[in-house]
Amino acid sequence: MTAEMWDVIIVGAGLSGLSAAHLLRKRNAKLKILILEGKDRVGGRTVTTEIPAANGVDRWDFGGQWVGSTQTHILELIKELGLETFPQFNIGEKVHHTGGPGAKVRTYRTSIPALSPVVLLDLTQLLWKFDRLCATVCVQDPWRTPNAVELDSMTLHSYIKQHAWTAELKEEMGLCSRSVFGMEPSQMSFLFFLMYAAAAGGVLPLLESTPGSAQELKIRGGTQQLSQCLAERVGWKNVRLGSAVTAIWQDAEWARVTTTTNTFLCRAVIVTCPPHLAAKIHYQPALPSQREFLTQNMPVGHMIKFIITYQTAFWKEKGFSGEIVAGSSSGCPFCVTFDATSPSGNAALVGFIAGQQASQWSSEEGGKRREAVLSSLVKYLGCEAASFIHYEEKDWAKEDYSGGCPVNVMAPGLLTYYHPSLRKPCGRIHWAGTETATLWCGYMSGAVQAGQRAAVEVLAELCPMTLTQEEQQAVQHSLTVKDAVKQTPSSKHTYPSTTKAMVVATLAISAVLLLAQNQNALLKVKTYLTNVFSTTTQNIFLL
Repeated sequence: MTAEMWDVIIVGAGLSGLSAAHLLRKRNAKLKILILEGKDRVGGRTVTTEIPAANGVDRWDFGGQWVGSTQTHILELIKELGLETFPQFNIGEKVHHTGGPGAKVRTYRTSIPALSPVVLLDLTQLLWKFDRLCATVCVQDPWRTPNAVELDSMTLHSYIKQHAWTAELKEEMGLCSRSVFGMEPSQMSFLFFLMYAAAAGGVLPLLESTPGSAQELKIRGGTQQLSQCLAERVGWKNVRLGSAVTAIWQDAEWARVTTTTNTFLCRAVIVTCPPHLAAKIHYQPALPSQREFLTQNMPVGHMIKFIITYQTAFWKEKGFSGEIVAGSSSGCPFCVTFDATSPSGNAALVGFIAGQQASQWSSEEGGKRREAVLSSLVKYLGCEAASFIHYEEKDWAKEDYSGGCPVNVMAPGLLTYYHPSLRKPCGRIHWAGTETATLWCGYMSGAVQAGQRAAVEVLAELCPMTLTQEEQQAVQHSLTVKDAVKQTPSSKHTYPSTTKAMVVATLAISAVLLLAQNQNALLKVKTYLTNVFSTTTQNIFLL
């Protein structure tokens, strides 16, 4: 049987693949585009599901759900598709519990947890170091970052162990790592962490629900409709579900893409699936060894996301925001929860079991896991948490053609030696997916940016007249890898000054306590302050 012939074949019908197809179609409507997806749905790591609620049924996201006002690529897409956003509810008391099951459960209303003055000072100095280093990172070419080899030789855990003074802060940073990456700090390169944060405008935007942060806004009706709307615009006839790609062969004239049931010929291929899945495809001729090694060594996070619906948002009535932050030592299975009340008013909470807690609890029976979650909610929010309507969860490690969530990370040594092959085309094969983004890497906005970038690369080959001069120059730069260009949101410049202000305020609160109770910490404070104003950004990591 003669293979079907196409101009471009896209592997993966998530946001990145469909964004690529959408841009290709907008620039040249004559291009024959085929999208192959292994799942029985579009959306990739976004999926919106109807579950029972107070007013019957309602829709909630069980994958990616948040966007922020600095995420320009996803916001432009939302506007183009005629969709709407609404803010994440964060008004009221937040709950914070670290330090072990018997430790005091604290509440707070600010964006910073209710920490002791000593721990708050420790957090301030660590964030200051993070932000100074983020400002030096070249997100597009991270191996060009000053001291890249040293930064990439250590894990996030080893850096925190060396630079955090208190056990409480070390636990806090582990909690942050699980909630952002679905991984422990020991599993990723410190340079990768800095690059990831720099692509978001700093460390704090990754963690907060304040304006400009990652958890600022949600999409009315759910995030999967982004992919569904894009599939409609590209044409559902050009999207083939249940068609996992098993092999890609290429020669001087064509690329041959094979699924379990069909074979297709095309002039260009865009692979958008996560790196650990792209590594399972057979390539002929074999990909460059650097590309192979990179994708085979980028582990993906582990997250179990749950939604619990209630008759009323009792936490709001009691003055809580719904946000709970719990360390692994607390005995609580989840690391964080938020209010998830729908735009139509159906009350719900959303939470995440992540990292080592996900590995531990995923092997337990579902009913036991649910009871542990509810028991913790009762502890933190009151007995009303036990009277729920529906509990639904999704373990992304068990999702076919995902195998984990939310993002693939890099272990030490990968960025400085293998990162250039992450985006570099291999013959007729181009690479996309949120892991390849330079703005909001790991997020939906990064997926859109990466898909559009790969589409521009393909257009430069197939129909260069459709590109602007700026786009042609960008493609040329990406292929030649000239001087490194820092391309991070402008908001990153605001954090060092903000953190310095926090230092002054915290010192005023902490001085007496430090002098009276913690001479060792005081010595570290003195050393730190001496270095703050005398050390350059190039060697700040040595403090």
